[in-house]
Order: sequence, then structure tokens, then C-alpha cells
Amino acid sequence: MALTALTAEAPAPLSPTEVERFHRDGFLVLPAFLPDDLVTRLRPEVDRWVDDGLRARSIACATDPERNGLPEILELELPAHGRLVAHPPLMELLAQLMGPAFAFHHLHSDRQEPERPGKPWHHDYEQRPQTDRRYAMIHALHYLDGLTEETASLVVLPGSHREVAAKDARAGAGTDPLPGEVVLDRLPPGSTVVVHSALFHARRALPAGRGSDRYFLDSSYCQAGTGWPPVKPYWRHALRRARDLGLDQGRWPDLFAERHFTEYEPQA
Repeated sequence: MALTALTAEAPAPLSPTEVERFHRDGFLVLPAFLPDDLVTRLRPEVDRWVDDGLRARSIACATDPERNGLPEILELELPAHGRLVAHPPLMELLAQLMGPAFAFHHLHSDRQEPERPGKPWHHDYEQRPQTDRRYAMIHALHYLDGLTEETASLVVLPGSHREVAAKDARAGAGTDPLPGEVVLDRLPPGSTVVVHSALFHARRALPAGRGSDRYFLDSSYCQAGTGWPPVKPYWRHALRRARDLGLDQGRWPDLFAERHFTEYEPQA
């Protein structure tokens, strides 16, 4: 199956055909979407996030908030990470796909070592219980070094975002091939894949753990109009820090507004 691709060296608007394609297939591929200077600044921040134990501590704060409290540093407090959250070309693209009112949901940052197992088929649409797809949620998957034959690939299942299904409904297949899948394994540095969060996808590791580290960040956003479940107990703190830092650049008043979210409930 041919890839749904869009070259985005400049913040040019999507064409009606590209918008229609996103809603049909559930993803867009943006080769070299991030500018070189941003990629250069992000890479050492990811190293610091992983090597200094900041990522591990942020996970501990999310899984056991009573014992660990708030993280000492959030991803979005790292300067280049904060810039990425509201990268203007990405904001313009999201406005075309979701409308002008949308909110930042969360940011994840990681350096995935080659020996890490793949991640089974899943989707990331936050709704409890899963009942409809009336409102859009979008994940922007950023690959600082791109995707190559030396990194785990991203595999997506076009059209599956229109199903109403549990996040792990296809987990029984592991990372095995599924009919109609599209494998993304050849993207240049700074590439982004924008996916509807209900799209089933997987990370398919290389055989025997060979290959290179995979520098990966994902930022997610949700359409205004309904209450979205937060995934981290310190979500209010994160939104407040984003407002304090002026990450919306005065252009996106809904981006860090708390009114778009329900109360946090631990996931089973």
C-alpha cells in the first residue's frame, strides 16, 4: 500500500485532498518536518532525560504519586522540548485537522535502545469507556534520526481509527504483520508521523536486538468540545508550567487550558 506522505519543509497548509486522506487513512507522513536546529537541540535533551534518570523519575511520579510527588523536571521544561510542543507548523497543521480549538494532552520523550522488545499493536485514544470517535485526538510521532534499516520500524493499520475498540484489542497479534498494514522504516532525520490517536500501530523491533538507538518523542493533542481523561496525575502541574513558560506564544489560548480535561483516574 502506498504511503500517505506530505513534505513539510515550510508551514504550507494541507490541501483538501491531504486532509481527506488523513481522515480516511488516519495518518500523514511528514519527511524532515522538524528544522535541523530544533533536532540538534532536542537530541542532547533526550540524552539528559534518559541518562540523568529524569524519565525514570517522571514515570515513578506517575505510577506512585503519593510516594514520589511531582517530577523535579518535566519534559516540556527542557527548552527544545517546550519549543516542540507548540512548533508553529505543527500547530497550523493540527488546526486544519481538528479545528482551531485544541489542547495539549501530554509529551513523551525516549531513547529506545535496539535490544528493547517491540510494542504490540495498540491505539492511544483516551476515552473511558471506548464509545465513539466523535472528537479527534492526534499524536505527533517525532523521529529525530528518522527511521532506517538499523532502527525499529513503525507499523500502522490504515483506517483502523474509525473502529471503536479497546486500546489492546489487537495486542494478541504481538507485532506480527496484519493484512493491510503499512510499514514505515525509511524516513529522513527530523521526520514526523501524525496519527489519529485511535489508529492501531506497533513498534516492530529488529531481529536479535541489532541496530541503533531510536530517538523518539510523541506529543499529543485533543479537540475541544468534550472532557478528555488525563494520563498523568500531575497533569494540572504540567499545564500550569506550560502557561508559566508562555509555550503557547500567545497564539493558541486553548492549548494549555485545564477546562478540556476530566479528573485524573488511575488506569487499571
